[in-house]
Amino acid sequence: MAAQPNGTAEAPIEVSSLPTVVGINFGNSYASIAVLTKEGGADCIANEDGERQIACAIAFHGEELYIGNQAKQQLVKNSQNTITGFRNLLGKKFSQISANSPSTSAPVIQHPDIPDEPAYKVQILQPAPSPLQTSATNTPAASNTATPRSEPVPAERILTVSEVTTIFLKSLIKSAEDFLGKKVQGAVITIPTWFEQEQKDALEKAANDAGITVFQLLEEAGAATVCTTTGSIPEGLSVDRTQLIVDLGASGLSLSLLSLRDGLAHSLATLFDHTVGGDAIDDKLVKFFAKEFTKKTKTPLNVCPATDAQDRRAEAKLRLALEHTKRTISASPGSATCSVESLKDGLDFTATITRLRFDMEVRSIYDHVYSKVKEVVSAAGLDLYDVDEIVYVGGSASLPGLDEALTLGFAESVVTPFKQGTVVGGGAGDPTTILSRGAALQAKILAQLGESTEEEREVKASFTHGHQYTQAKATSKTIGLLFPEENAGEGSLGGQWVPIVLRETPVPARRIVAFDVDLGEGEGEKKVGLEVWEAKEGVKVEKIKLPKAEDEEGAPEEGEEEEEEEEEEEEVKEKTVEKESLLTSLSFTAQHAQQKNGRWTTRLEVTAKVSENGALEVSACEVSASGKGEKTVATVPAP
Repeated sequence: MAAQPNGTAEAPIEVSSLPTVVGINFGNSYASIAVLTKEGGADCIANEDGERQIACAIAFHGEELYIGNQAKQQLVKNSQNTITGFRNLLGKKFSQISANSPSTSAPVIQHPDIPDEPAYKVQILQPAPSPLQTSATNTPAASNTATPRSEPVPAERILTVSEVTTIFLKSLIKSAEDFLGKKVQGAVITIPTWFEQEQKDALEKAANDAGITVFQLLEEAGAATVCTTTGSIPEGLSVDRTQLIVDLGASGLSLSLLSLRDGLAHSLATLFDHTVGGDAIDDKLVKFFAKEFTKKTKTPLNVCPATDAQDRRAEAKLRLALEHTKRTISASPGSATCSVESLKDGLDFTATITRLRFDMEVRSIYDHVYSKVKEVVSAAGLDLYDVDEIVYVGGSASLPGLDEALTLGFAESVVTPFKQGTVVGGGAGDPTTILSRGAALQAKILAQLGESTEEEREVKASFTHGHQYTQAKATSKTIGLLFPEENAGEGSLGGQWVPIVLRETPVPARRIVAFDVDLGEGEGEKKVGLEVWEAKEGVKVEKIKLPKAEDEEGAPEEGEEEEEEEEEEEEVKEKTVEKESLLTSLSFTAQHAQQKNGRWTTRLEVTAKVSENGALEVSACEVSASGKGEKTVATVPAP
């Protein structure tokens, strides 16, 4: 994963000074495109149909080819010629695809000419052969005779998964070029973390066939991190923080726990679950509205799965209508409607669902995601209280109920897009655009890298998956400075504690901290002394008994036994730091101490360098108006 360092503000970059690049979020259900802005940021753009979220679907209807949301509408009456869900099949063999997977679009078949190759078979209309082409004789008189256009004839077309992907990606890049008014010179395309090498190769080939120069296939967690570490730091967060990425797509859940250290991202744990996702949410809502329809009209509607042709068509209509319902619920605290014309037997259907009812229907999905979040955090050896930021990815992650369900277990200080108010309308934390914007920002970084020197080529090569730079080691414990105090209170580690290199910091690393040191009162020589420790961070959990609620019903009547109520307990968590290993110490005489309000202080700058093998060098010097004083250095060999 690569991210922009977050320590200094980035100067605005004129887009015209860079090659024309784009970022493409290529999901299994939806895609989006982002381009660079004049300020050096990235914005998600709309295609010619005004769609920022473009359905990953293509459909054939007669001589017409539909792509995007227009194609998705064809699922109602033309599902056999509509192709969806093709991204996840890239690079797979036909024998690897489950035959039991339900399909609401064109089924996957074995290619008739290529062994073990998945494909789709669709019915199209194509122009009939011209009479001039089929005529046995071609006289001058015949060639000068105008012939009317022949009626198109039915035909069968076989398309591989790669060919479908190429058609779709070509439409995306055309939309970007139409928007920019010039040819796109390169792109970064997002991929799931679980994509195997065969799938990456297949996607890159399909993109190349679409005329796209692929700078990098960037993992989705990496794209989200690039987007969230570029630019200003959200209020309440530090440049060094622990970030949880919750990617709830249509076809699955992906969780990534990362340590962000001065703009560098280090993966702590990942988890994938293909049993839950946006489709599972849709299933529950489709069942809910089908029951409402039956209740209102007394007409049975069996869905999920639907076996009858009319029920299948009604289910497809409900799924399309739910897109608007979910977007309304995401943006409004009140209620949303689901409206479908002629849902079944010519009967129209309109129903309203409140956010409370919506959340009740999908509560099991929220709870499942929460259990998986606890699992991935636990796998990293951390507590939910150690997470500083939650980033949401995917349309289903835009639901406020999901955020409310997850954040109950985290510290109140945890930062989410919902708390920041940036979750909708293309805001910085918008889950539906964050990946394409991150991919565009990554494309900008890669476009700035040259290849004229060996060093530049090495840096550019480091962005490829599996490169040694992406496999960096990280510190396992926090390294900090302790200034001992005689009368330090209990729990204070015996003095003032200043963390300098946090745990899970990729190495090699260098950190610099500057602060004022209190040297006490009185005259004479002023000594500065500090210890360097490895510390263990954790979370202390205490259970506090809640006060009993007063019994409003009064004392029990004669003959009744008073029921003993169990005392309710509440967990209270607190972050802890414990000294574990004394690494070294430094001491020197302060030469630039100044007296203020009867006490002497000096400004100190401490630098810690951790090598790749774990060796540590700590140096300290005074900083005054006249410059920096002499350094005092201590070293700790590699373990």
